[in-house]
Formats: sequence, C-alpha cells, structure tokens
Amino acid sequence: MIRRSVAGRLLFWLLPLLAVAIALPLLLVDWLGDARLAALVSALVIVPLAAWAVKRALAPVNSLFRALAGSVNTYRDGEYNSGIHWRGQDDLGDLVKAHAELGEVLREQRQGLVQRELLLDTMVQNTPVAMLLIAAGGDGERRVVFANLAARKLLHSGWKLEGQRFDDLLAAAPVEMREAMQRGGDGLFAIDSDDEDEADFREEQVYHLARRHFRLNGRKHELLLLRLLTNELRRQEVQTWKKVIRVISHELNNSLAPVASLAHSGAELVRRGRHERLEEIFGTIEERARHLEGFIRGYARFAKLPQPLLNTVDWAHFLASLHRQIAFEMEGSAEGMSSRIDQAQMEQALLNLLKNAHEAGGESGGVSVRLTRLPEWLRIEVLDRGAGMNESVLQNALVPFYSTKRNGTGLGLALTREIVEAHGGRLSMHNREGGGLCVAIQLPDAG
Repeated sequence: MIRRSVAGRLLFWLLPLLAVAIALPLLLVDWLGDARLAALVSALVIVPLAAWAVKRALAPVNSLFRALAGSVNTYRDGEYNSGIHWRGQDDLGDLVKAHAELGEVLREQRQGLVQRELLLDTMVQNTPVAMLLIAAGGDGERRVVFANLAARKLLHSGWKLEGQRFDDLLAAAPVEMREAMQRGGDGLFAIDSDDEDEADFREEQVYHLARRHFRLNGRKHELLLLRLLTNELRRQEVQTWKKVIRVISHELNNSLAPVASLAHSGAELVRRGRHERLEEIFGTIEERARHLEGFIRGYARFAKLPQPLLNTVDWAHFLASLHRQIAFEMEGSAEGMSSRIDQAQMEQALLNLLKNAHEAGGESGGVSVRLTRLPEWLRIEVLDRGAGMNESVLQNALVPFYSTKRNGTGLGLALTREIVEAHGGRLSMHNREGGGLCVAIQLPDAG
C-alpha cells in the first residue's frame, strides 16, 4: 500500500483547485473582456471551493483528533479499554499506533497496580496487628481514614471505623489503651480480657503500641499499630522458664557437688581421727550453703509473692521515706494523696524502678517521680533521661528473667509488675520525647 502523508492528502485535494484557479481567470477575461471583473468572479468561485476542499481533506483528521481527545479523557478517568482505528498508512497512522501502544502500556501498569493493591489490602486486612490511620481535618478534628479488620474488632466490635472521630473512639476504649494513645510515643500496656467465657479466670492482654507521623497530600497523618503480645509473651515465658531450670540446675550442681565432696572428706577425716581440718571443711560447706540459700531466695521471692496487706498510706510521707533510701526529684506535690497498699511491697517495687532509672544513665539528677490523680485512679510515674528502650527490649521488658544487663537477673520489672497487679493496678512504660523512659504504675484511687 502506498504511504501518504497529511501534506500529500491536502495536495491531492488542492492541485485540481489550483489548476482551476489558473485557467478560470483566463477564460473569464476572454468572455467578459475585463481583467478586474474576471479576477473578482474567479475569487468568488475559487475561495468557496478552496474552503470546501480543505474541509473535505481535513474532515477525517478532525475526526481522529476528536477521538484522540476522547481517548485521553478515558485514560484520565482510569479506563484503558477504548481503541482507535485508522485505515491510512500515513503520519496519522503512526500517531494512532503510538497512541495504542501507550494505552497498552498504561493498561498493563494499571492491572499491575490493581494486583499489588489487592495483595497489599489482603495482607493489611488479615494481619493480626491492628492498624489505624488518623488524619487531621481542616476543622482540627482527627478522624479515622483507614482501619483494618483487627482494628475494627478491637475498637468498634467489628464495625466500620472510617470517618469516625478519633476522640470518640478513645472515650469508649479501655482506660489503659486510652492513656497509652494520648500520651504519645511508643509504649506497652495491658488490659483485662473481656471474654465472658473466661470470666472466672480472666487474663490480661498485653499490647505494644507503635506510632508514626507523616504528611500525605499536605495533611498530617498518624499511623497507629497495636500488636497483641500475650501469646508471644507466653511462648517466651515458656522458653525463659526452661532457661531458668537449666540455670538453677547448674547452680545446684555447682554448690551441691563440692558440698558432697567436702562432707565425704570430713567423714573420712573423722574416721581417721584427724580433726584439724574439720573447721575449714565445715566453714566451706556453710559458705556454699548460704550462697545457695541466697540464690534460691531471690527466685522464690518472685515465685511466691504473698498477698499484699493493704493499709491506707499517705504518699507524701511514703515518698519522703523512700527518698532517704535512693535519690530522685519530685515533680509536683503528693500532698493529700493516699492509697491502700502494702507499704513494704510497693516500696520494693518503686526501689526496683528507681534503681533501673539510675542505671539507665542520662542527665545528672534526671530521675524523678510524678503523681497524678485520674478519675478512679492514681498514677505514679518514674522518669529518667537515659537512652530509653528500643522496640525489641520494650516488647520483652516484662518477660520474667529477661535482662539486657550483664549481671542482671531479669526479675526487677517482672516482680514490680506482679506487685502492682496484686494491688489491682497496671504497669506500663513508654519512651519519652527528648530521650528517656517513663514507667507508670496505676493504682485504684483511695480518695
């Protein structure tokens, strides 16, 4: 097939007209006898014919351009199924071919995006981590723009959350979750299970909260991730108990083996009537026995925590007594605040937290205690300006015998948590803005 161009199409229609434009004035001059009149009549004939010829020549081109414009509009609307056909083998045919190739590329990219979006949505919706995306509106209200199935189940009984006011959701959430979300930063908190089938032996559910801030389309967004750690902690506790059994077995063997050997040696010396080394042997046996006793007592204290003996304690006097044992700054006043607590157990719990705060390092004198009265609760916060905890340590901090210290037993925070929960309270922790850690104890308010 002969290839033609747009210029060739125009020339095809205009050449006959050009021949007429040359011949017609000559004929009219001979017929009319007046050159000016002949030129005028020729113009009146030639100009409409030229306009008709150009319109006729460009009519398919104009139709093609309208089709291209409509196709571009469908691309803008996300539709890539329309096509354009051009029979001519010319420059416009090349344009239509390039346009079809572009549509094919866009269609393949669109299908790839749809498949990836479907895969991502399936993964996000079925992940056990509750995901909540919050956006600040022009009216200053924070509203939910996305929530996966886990977030809907956790916060709204499975119902849709998009468009809900975030503050309304917080008002209906458990107090521990509400406080963790309101104070900012990552954190760890625990709430009671509300499973009616387990009402007789309700187990607390431990959650890790992570939050990230970013801007999308010029608006501030916040992504909240709530991960249930209860099952993971239970598995870690089983592994930890196995480790503890190995440690205790090793320690018992290290102490009992020399004791047995020394007892045998002492008996042999007595049989021979040689008593000069018995004092040394008995002293070594006593030393090993006392070491073993102290080792076992530390673990027994955690395993056999007695029920707290509750008495009304004034916090101002209690903290003043605690300050004489370990240094800390007092933020605000504790005057007029009291709780029903076991003073000895709570003193041990706070001493553990204050020692950890001092060992965390940071600024000199950066360890402080703050009391806050909440509705039906009293909140005691131990604050430091150390390095804080990374996400991995924060998730494992409450696991018994987990420790990042070289010589640590991993019992301090676990024992503190047991004491606090025995008082009907909750223990939570989060990294502070500007560095450091905040460990918070919530106790029922005695008024």
